[in-house]
Amino acid sequence: MSVLIPKGYRNILENVENTQKGIKLVKDMFQSNLSAQLVLLRVTAPVMVLKGTGINDDLNGVERPVTFPVKDLNEAPAEVVQSLAKWKRVKLSEMKMNHNRGIYTDMNAIRPDEVMDNIHSIYVDQWDWEKVISKEDRNLSFLRSTVRRIYEAIRVTENRIYVEYPQIVPSLPEDLFFIHAQELLEMYPGLTPKERENEVTKKHKAVFVIGIGHDLTDGNPHDGRAADYDDWSTKNEDGYYGLNGDLLLWNPVLQSSFEISSMGIRVDESAMEKQLKIRNQEWKKELMFHKELLAGNLPYTIGGGIGQSRLCMFLLRKCHIGEIQCSIWTDEIINECKKAGIELM
Repeated sequence: MSVLIPKGYRNILENVENTQKGIKLVKDMFQSNLSAQLVLLRVTAPVMVLKGTGINDDLNGVERPVTFPVKDLNEAPAEVVQSLAKWKRVKLSEMKMNHNRGIYTDMNAIRPDEVMDNIHSIYVDQWDWEKVISKEDRNLSFLRSTVRRIYEAIRVTENRIYVEYPQIVPSLPEDLFFIHAQELLEMYPGLTPKERENEVTKKHKAVFVIGIGHDLTDGNPHDGRAADYDDWSTKNEDGYYGLNGDLLLWNPVLQSSFEISSMGIRVDESAMEKQLKIRNQEWKKELMFHKELLAGNLPYTIGGGIGQSRLCMFLLRKCHIGEIQCSIWTDEIINECKKAGIELM
């Protein structure tokens, strides 16, 4: 089935009107907390970019971007963004942003190859953020410190929701648990990556899995990552590969691990060279973004994306992302939700 309906599930906020109010509260509160924690300025972001510049996100390298011709540019092809991972770094360079300051924005994307289910939609909305750092900050300690700040912004927002809606009792622990993907493999060698995530997140409730993209000792990466934004090939202080990761929370409604954010320290010149070679994508070095980075013209940064609908879904205790956002769904999903009394936006 495309829809998981938890036994006894109901809208804890009772109706769509209260849900809409809750969504606004979460979004207003969290982006204010995030901005304060990371010293970020809100900026306006594009919905589309020109094809062939290297700025659009390739995600795992197989997803098809929505592409269309632009009449006034002699039918030059443009693409709807899949995320803003590389655009933000260019923007920071253009703005000449000072060290330890950054930007965040509302990113709205269309990913037509997503498989629709409780937590996936072809419409993606997230807070995309990026921050200028020094070369010396490109280490695991700095990554962990930044992740803790983001997690604190989530916990503060959860507590504010509890004040407004006492029926939504906070579930997040005070401390965030860090583990490398290789350690997770060794802990649960017989399980798939997603099953490992479920086990560790069920136990610790809030987990950051480090090292997404580099092959583990079983010959496979924990999950896919593009070669040209997160640094997943540098060996960190713990002796493992990767300066990036995923923030996972235990979802009490779906009773499963729930990814809220993907983030990391971004590639420097050497990491970009290495990762493009690993992925057999050295041809990208001729694209505008990659040329600028390899020439040393872009700042060192850390950044990521935080799912807006995902965070609202988690904090408002929803079982389907369609209760938070407007998107397109299959007839099966629409019918199953209707039978269960789940109101899709």
